[in-house]
Amino acid sequence: MSEVSAIIVAAGAGKRFGGPKQFAYLRGKPVLEWTLERFQAHEAVDAIILVLPDERDRKHYQLRYPKIRDVVRGGEERQDSVWQGFRLLDAAATGLVLVHDGARPLVSPDLIRRVIAEARASGAAVPVIPVDDTIKEVRNGLLVRTVERSDIFRAQTPQGFLYSTLKKALDAARRDRFYGTDEAMLFEWAGLAVLAVPGDPANIKITTPLDITIAEALLHA
Repeated sequence: MSEVSAIIVAAGAGKRFGGPKQFAYLRGKPVLEWTLERFQAHEAVDAIILVLPDERDRKHYQLRYPKIRDVVRGGEERQDSVWQGFRLLDAAATGLVLVHDGARPLVSPDLIRRVIAEARASGAAVPVIPVDDTIKEVRNGLLVRTVERSDIFRAQTPQGFLYSTLKKALDAARRDRFYGTDEAMLFEWAGLAVLAVPGDPANIKITTPLDITIAEALLHA
């Protein structure tokens, strides 16, 4: 069976956090290390490409996490960073690609497994969770309407894709200079189908300092 490769994107500046959130400490070790441990330990993941702000700590990560095949400097936008990682994949060996935020340290083995299974079956799979709050559209500081929340979901990572279809979406976006906020958006723009997979409420993304406190509580639960 062809390899499953994970691109771990951890090149962000963390403007809302006040610094690179992937290196903030969570119960005694950096957020990114929690993330890498989850993919290193997962039996279905064969290889990892790590995308960082720079490549100074390449040896450190490759010694600690043997599945890391390469470490590369990220680009200006998240999509550029994903491309930097994607181009280092072994095209002949890679069948499935997972793209995961380095700042999602609580991703569960079960969620990784389910995304892999659904991506293999459908070509592209993204975990989502429903929105519980009432959603309002606001323009110029005024409420315009209430959005029907039964059709609104929050996307998570890892997002899983067949290598060939992800390459098609990335190539088309680069050709037309289209930027999306995640890989699923590139698929939508390219007219490619993406399967929604039930996500995990505990699979939070570290975005603000408060999220560290929440993640610590979840780890203790």
